[in-house]
Amino acid sequence: MTPIQVDLVLPCLNEAGALPWVLSRLPEGYRAIVVDNGSTDGSAEVAEAAGALVVHEERRGFGAAAHAGLLAATAPIVAFCDADASMDPAELPRIVGPILAGDADLVLGRRRPTTRGSWPLHARLANSSLSWRLRRITGVNIHDLGPMRAARRPALLSLDLQDRRSGYPLEMFLRAADAGWNIREVDTAYAPRVGRSKVTGTIRGTVTAIGDMSALLREARK
Repeated sequence: MTPIQVDLVLPCLNEAGALPWVLSRLPEGYRAIVVDNGSTDGSAEVAEAAGALVVHEERRGFGAAAHAGLLAATAPIVAFCDADASMDPAELPRIVGPILAGDADLVLGRRRPTTRGSWPLHARLANSSLSWRLRRITGVNIHDLGPMRAARRPALLSLDLQDRRSGYPLEMFLRAADAGWNIREVDTAYAPRVGRSKVTGTIRGTVTAIGDMSALLREARK
């Protein structure tokens, strides 16, 4: 049996339709940790049947689910990815590779849409604006604060991340940049998600995410 090198955290809220494909795409040496965040569609049962480790996080919020997965992880490297089939876990070795080689501390997947409908215009514009602000604040040449990312587990824990809502990915980036981490981007395919989006696929979700992130940006400029 191949030893587990990477734990993949998959925050999950009603993703039963996408999970079978997502979990079938894990490379060897990767273990899926599906963090069920209150699903009502049997997502946890689907994940368990597919062999994933299932963690239940009662507190709603992307950050709450993501951090619960980080705490449950035991592999030396932890990766994160959405559970909606918009990104392909088979591409994770390209994200993890620079970390294994010692060439990066945090690697982010820069989303490249596979079809016109993959990334709604309002979400793409919000992401471009955020990336521009982050380049100015941190000096890191970032173009996408994407959900697929990886870093070493002890280093992630040392960041002491506190956000439990939509700002979790941003807080991770800002704290890593402040700590002087070597942060890199790697292109990753971005396809239409399976099922209904909770965040950037809706204008309301995007506005909520922007609100969550604005406080972190204001703090970063102090």
